[in-house]
Amino acid sequence: MARDLKYTRNIGIMAHIDAGKTTTSERILYYTGKTHKIGEVHEGAATMDWMVQEQERGITITSAATTAFWKYGDQQYQINLIDTPGHVDFTVEVERSLRVLDGTIATFCAVGRVQPQSETVWRQADKYRVPKIAYVNKMDRTGADFFAVVDEINEKLGARSIPICIPIGAEDNFEGLVDLISRKAYYYNNSKDLVNYEIKDVPQNMVSEVEEWRSKLIESIAEYNDTILEKFFEDPDSISEGDIIEALRKATIDMAVVPTCCGSSFKNKGVQFLLDSVMRYLPSPLDKGSVKGTDVRTNQEIERQPLSSEPFCGLVFKIATDPYVGRLAFIRAYSGKLDAGSYIYNTRSGKKERVARLYQMHSNKQNPIDFVEAGDICAAVGFKELHTGDTVCDEKHPVMLESMTFPDPVIGLAVEPKTQQDLDKLGIALGKLAEEDPTFTVATNAETGQTIISGMGELHLDIIVDRLRREFGVEINQGAPQVNYKEAITKSVQHREVFKKQTGGRGKFADIVVEIGPADEGVSGLQFIDEVKGGNVPREYIPSVEKGFKSAMANGVLAGYEVTNLKVRLLDGSFHPVDSDALSFEICARMAFRKALAKCAPVLMEPIMSLDVVTPEEYMGDVVGDVNRRRGQIVDMDSKGNARIVKAKVPLAEQFGYVTVLRTLTSGRATSTMSFSHYAEVPGNIAKEVIDKQGGRSMYYDEEFS
Repeated sequence: MARDLKYTRNIGIMAHIDAGKTTTSERILYYTGKTHKIGEVHEGAATMDWMVQEQERGITITSAATTAFWKYGDQQYQINLIDTPGHVDFTVEVERSLRVLDGTIATFCAVGRVQPQSETVWRQADKYRVPKIAYVNKMDRTGADFFAVVDEINEKLGARSIPICIPIGAEDNFEGLVDLISRKAYYYNNSKDLVNYEIKDVPQNMVSEVEEWRSKLIESIAEYNDTILEKFFEDPDSISEGDIIEALRKATIDMAVVPTCCGSSFKNKGVQFLLDSVMRYLPSPLDKGSVKGTDVRTNQEIERQPLSSEPFCGLVFKIATDPYVGRLAFIRAYSGKLDAGSYIYNTRSGKKERVARLYQMHSNKQNPIDFVEAGDICAAVGFKELHTGDTVCDEKHPVMLESMTFPDPVIGLAVEPKTQQDLDKLGIALGKLAEEDPTFTVATNAETGQTIISGMGELHLDIIVDRLRREFGVEINQGAPQVNYKEAITKSVQHREVFKKQTGGRGKFADIVVEIGPADEGVSGLQFIDEVKGGNVPREYIPSVEKGFKSAMANGVLAGYEVTNLKVRLLDGSFHPVDSDALSFEICARMAFRKALAKCAPVLMEPIMSLDVVTPEEYMGDVVGDVNRRRGQIVDMDSKGNARIVKAKVPLAEQFGYVTVLRTLTSGRATSTMSFSHYAEVPGNIAKEVIDKQGGRSMYYDEEFS
């Protein structure tokens, strides 16, 4: 493991689907000497796409981690690399990877430019303050335009993209690139040699263009470095390469600029230049500095420096199940040192667990290591109760790092095993998959007894079902996909609920007066306000009232769907000195919820998706007409080259099987991407259909207490 953290880079590769992330990571592994044969995605042989489903479909589903080494100058650098998925259904993989990375390579297709999922992952990287390098891939493709991508990064992503090289030719004539800092041209040949380029002088016909872009580069970074600013006005030729690199590195780490380079990973052009740029401009763990957390004992904010002399602390960012070693926890170490065989403390559960073994990962293979130090990424085995987002640390110095937030699933599917013998097997398999993926949930419908699995989209659930069959050997029957509706209320009411039950001995009694209404803006879940005066409801029973409302929110009064947010003000009540207890007040709260919600004008809410369709001009009318038929609202229309882009908001309920319909409408020439946008009220007539389908529950009927 690298001792000097200055020479460590924790980086990820993120992009829209099909921009060439996995191909780029395969080239990085090849040129760093990690692999001796280039694995191609289209041949199903990519090292980082190790799952059978990934190899068959040619897409990345799970983020794979590996460690490689690259010599830049006289120094050997260690790269901890994570290749992330591009498909929106697997956004969770990008989210949790970015949470623990120090820098990222944002890959763009030179033809597709900035695509919808590029915007999503860019926003995620901004959220976690992750510095970026932009890499414009596929420069050999027809329609490739490097400078158009640079403009779109600036316009659509609100970034400041600064080319650090410019291409020599494009499409079939793409020969290499010119380094704007050294003013040298890199000409690539088509061999697979580790050094497959020659460095020459800038071609005569490009000298003025190179000088123009070089001065733009210096101008951009002069704002972040006074020395360069002075030299720029006095004598621009006195600015050295070292000055430019140092200033550009500082501006990149501050997220003020995005150095942008180009290449064609598939044709082995530009990858070595990209690797050099990663070492030059992206931060080491030392550059990122300390990580902030909360001291569990005092609740004070504390910092942990990226030093092995500090107490150990790390974040679990992923749980995976390996058929040979069992449950793997991926950990980013932020401070201190952790030895295999030692103990760590989980601040969420308050329990101590033993680290049986530590591994350095290479895709789905593990290399055993004796210890892990600050700044590194590893996998550990031996934990029973670790979950994604948990902080692990030294027991004597407990700290809680900021966890991760994940979106709620929007689509569900009823599943059952084909044979009764597989029932237990299915339960264990679903439990393991839910542990691995925080956006995948498993629930049992209380009325039908069905097992409902929920995820982020049709592809997500398709992969889950496929994994159940292949990895766990469980054959299942599945129902049609179902939308995960939610319920909400639109007005407030005041309600008094008295719960009395007299039996032979001690009875049950609780009395509460509440005001129930929609939660304040920006609040999700239960907003509970205690306004009881004079001890009419004793202090010890108030948490039970809150608990009752919280548990009741899992089943709304319209069709049994979850109620997303609720504001409950506990105004008054009374109790009986003998018959009242915590359970009485909890049951009373649940009864109040059932009866009062029916008077709060409840409505059904459905997930609305952001849909982006890229279509040839001639099919534009058909595409727009189809979106309108699906209750969609066109938000924006744009053009890119000969294609038109339609942006719309469409209810998920209308989108099942959309890809097939779009293919038919446009003779297979249009592409679409869809991501979750928000929840909105379902129109009355459709809401009635949904409620009837769910068994037409009466708002006033309460099976639980009748």
